[in-house]
Amino acid sequence: MHFKPLLLLTACVLLSACEPKADQQVAESSPPPVTLEKTGHLESEDLLETSGLQASYADDGIFFLHNDDGKPEVFMIDASGRDLGSISIESAINRDWEDITSIPVNQERWLVLGDIGDNFTQQKHVTLYFTREPRADKNGRYAGQQRLEHTLKLTYPDGPRDSESLSYDPINKQILILSKRDKPPHLYAIDLDTALSENRAQLKFLGTISAFRKPTVADRVKWGGRVEWISQPTGFDISPDGDQAVVITYRSLYRFRRQAGEDWLTALGRKPEEVVGPPGPQNEAIAYSEDGKSIFVVSEKLPAAVFRFQFSD
Repeated sequence: MHFKPLLLLTACVLLSACEPKADQQVAESSPPPVTLEKTGHLESEDLLETSGLQASYADDGIFFLHNDDGKPEVFMIDASGRDLGSISIESAINRDWEDITSIPVNQERWLVLGDIGDNFTQQKHVTLYFTREPRADKNGRYAGQQRLEHTLKLTYPDGPRDSESLSYDPINKQILILSKRDKPPHLYAIDLDTALSENRAQLKFLGTISAFRKPTVADRVKWGGRVEWISQPTGFDISPDGDQAVVITYRSLYRFRRQAGEDWLTALGRKPEEVVGPPGPQNEAIAYSEDGKSIFVVSEKLPAAVFRFQFSD
């Protein structure tokens, strides 16, 4: 189904009575209006299980992606999903890479690859891999290998957790992790200085987040055996200016706004704007564009569409 930009006219606070039908080309949201556009499909047949997405700060319009297992590779696409190549990360292991973010280091940007998935909550630690943001060759392609700059093993203060959501807060200078299987999800943090200077550390537990709408009766009919997980976070990104954040679940996109002086535990505790969709089979990757004006979402499973959300304010 091809989605053209559509103004979302229906305002629903919690959307429980506003679930879109299968053939409906509109996602509903509480105000303000938002447009949804399918910009293309992932061209690379190697991106079978896309679970992380991050905009490039060096090359305008370029995004970095990865699979949730397999080779330790970072893939590059544009907003249409065009395959621009991949980079292999030396010495890294992709046990269960679930999200990716970008941090400032001196005058550069480094990528942080989050090996934070743990379906059975059995891992003694999770791992963050740090590498410089790859650069394209003169033909706009990416290839070859790239070294690791740093590796950090993290433990949770309250025991192993399964997490799929990782982002960087540029205001408080923290890397944040949002757990998936906890109900409600748990929010953890590590400050950037510690993350870059230590090889092992313990995350700080910030609190729980109860803002995600629980499954409805209609959801149970639609999602069947997967319904218990449709409200759990599978991707997380904070805008480049640090004022907004988005969380993707299998069912919905949530946008949060942070007021001056707030931390993200407080801001994520406020009622968000919710948009049902996009209609991917398993939405797991979300990222702001480098200018913060658009939000991109990619699903696992091929053929995977690339969707762009744009809020009017």
